[in-house]
Amino acid sequence: MIRVLLVDDQRLLREGIRMILSKTPGFTVVGEASNGIEAIAQTEALMPDVVLMDLRMPLLDGATASASIHRQFPQVQVMMLTGEDNEVQVAEALQGGAAGYLLKSTPTEDLIQAIALVHKGYTQLGPGLGKRLMAQLNPASGSKTASLPAEWDKLTMREQEIARLIGTGMTNEEIAKQLCISKSTVKNHITKILQRLNVRDRTQVAILTHSL
Repeated sequence: MIRVLLVDDQRLLREGIRMILSKTPGFTVVGEASNGIEAIAQTEALMPDVVLMDLRMPLLDGATASASIHRQFPQVQVMMLTGEDNEVQVAEALQGGAAGYLLKSTPTEDLIQAIALVHKGYTQLGPGLGKRLMAQLNPASGSKTASLPAEWDKLTMREQEIARLIGTGMTNEEIAKQLCISKSTVKNHITKILQRLNVRDRTQVAILTHSL
């Protein structure tokens, strides 16, 4: 069971996410907070597995609270869930110890998957954020990131993940085992990936993603 703490100054958003997670097997919301100070206190009291943290909040912002939680409770994973998509803010949050950075527009399925992956220790970034972040941190790599088609950002987080695994040479069966999903689900995702990237086959997907 993944224990989640919700931190956002918008009560309706917290209630919405709580409702979603309460209906999802393997997840439970152990508490809520409306600012960074409460988030730190609730983390100490409840010791959640994952903290979903907004960026802009009163009293103490999410990035500062995230860094404090990371220092005091390194076993707790913090994932930013915000409407801010500035790559500088993404970099600051990650440097402070956040394990992920998603936008509030993230589809429900992708949010749930991201929480599960962050809990396992994987860093999660919303579509397009990783490419922009790498371009900022290493401008010389711009030629590589520019090779990705504009359609890449139309892929969901799950589709991007599968596309990257294709780029490593994994078979459908290996991808299914890696992600704990069925082979038929992998095939369905690949079909959508081919359509959205406007390519003929998985070989072309591998060529696009082998260096990611």
